[in-house]
Amino acid sequence: MNKITCICLGVRDMTRSIQFYRDGLGYKTDCTEANPMVCFFDTPGTKFELYPLTQLAQDINPDNPPALNPGFTGFTLAYNVAEKEEVDQIIDLVRQAGGTIIKEPQPVFWGGYHAYFSDPDGYTWEVAWGANFQYDEQGLLKF
Repeated sequence: MNKITCICLGVRDMTRSIQFYRDGLGYKTDCTEANPMVCFFDTPGTKFELYPLTQLAQDINPDNPPALNPGFTGFTLAYNVAEKEEVDQIIDLVRQAGGTIIKEPQPVFWGGYHAYFSDPDGYTWEVAWGANFQYDEQGLLKF
């Protein structure tokens, strides 16, 4: 049985989020509409999905949807890169696309180089490079 993994982000404004990921960061998608019901982006090994936040909360529990509280939830997404310089390049793209830089690119205690940003809905991303990072033929990080 094939298993498909998808990371779903509930977003407040589909148009703004699609512009950020597709037009700003260059994620590949078949979405051509400005405000579709759902939008999937291609990433190595998984799909990345945007879904309206209020509808996602209703889908989880229509009778008692989870509260839509802003703030850090302890959840981050990782954008791993093969070359150290790509960390700076991605942060420049994020800045141009309207994201918020939380931590500028810098060396990290484990010997890599990283930065943090948040997207228009406040989701936290780490952009990371490691000298020992290895990728398989599909571009997935190997551990």
